Amino acid sequence: MIEQRRVALSTGIVMNVATAGPADAPPVIFVHGFPESHRTWRDLVPLLDDKLRLIMPDLRGFGATDKPQDVADYSTEILVADLFALADAMNIDRFALVGHDWGGAIAWAAAIGGNSRIERLAIINSPHPAIFQRSLIDHSEQRAASQYMNAFRTPGMEQGIARMGLDTFFDKSFTKHVDLASIPAEERASYIADWGQPGALTAMLNWYRASRIAVPAPGEQVAMPDWVDHVPRIHVPVRVIWGLDDAALLPVQLEGIGEVGDDVSVFPLADVGHFAPWQAPDQVAADLRPFLMPA
Repeated sequence: MIEQRRVALSTGIVMNVATAGPADAPPVIFVHGFPESHRTWRDLVPLLDDKLRLIMPDLRGFGATDKPQDVADYSTEILVADLFALADAMNIDRFALVGHDWGGAIAWAAAIGGNSRIERLAIINSPHPAIFQRSLIDHSEQRAASQYMNAFRTPGMEQGIARMGLDTFFDKSFTKHVDLASIPAEERASYIADWGQPGALTAMLNWYRASRIAVPAPGEQVAMPDWVDHVPRIHVPVRVIWGLDDAALLPVQLEGIGEVGDDVSVFPLADVGHFAPWQAPDQVAADLRPFLMPA
């Protein structure tokens, strides 16, 4: 059973948090991506909640969580601070962290920061920041696949989405990744209801606008940012689960992934796309379960 409650955080927002599993089981914080909510994990819950305490927030700007409207409220530092503030509010000391898409980006950042409260890190189709930035400059296909990020950063993009209609935006968001007919009607309705809340589109798009990842235009010549060569190594165990048919994040994101930490394992999923947590929940759970519950 999934329970939900709103939790006030020391970072100044109230976060909607879904939980499942025994209260005294090892805690795992699951962080979703764009344009989703805690419902990203809906099909994984019954596969993992017997032995783990699953904490699944709607991240800042998404779902039923508060939606600050300033771009500055979505800096990486603030988004990472939300994770630890959530752990504080839930009286959790140390925890495992699982992230997908933008949630994975924040999970990577939290682990790179070296906070000893993170025991292990699992990533599902979310690129390591240095590998991603290099690929956006050196790999023309990845650069082309990521031009949507610049579109989302465009001032007034939310008004454009509102004009096209949220149903059309839903189709555009998912049609390249999944068979739209495979998404239940109630899930589609949940997405659209979330996006239709006041300020929701601006809040969601601000994740892109606040990111320091540079996405050059096709053919543009740019220098590699200095920070790319100075990302700290991760010292906790890392498991990367990757749907190889991801149309937005190409397999180039796995090149060099074993060098970003001391203990990195990669579990590729054939014939699975970007939304692996609900496209292939059995496979994802089978790869997560032994990692999150080590002997």
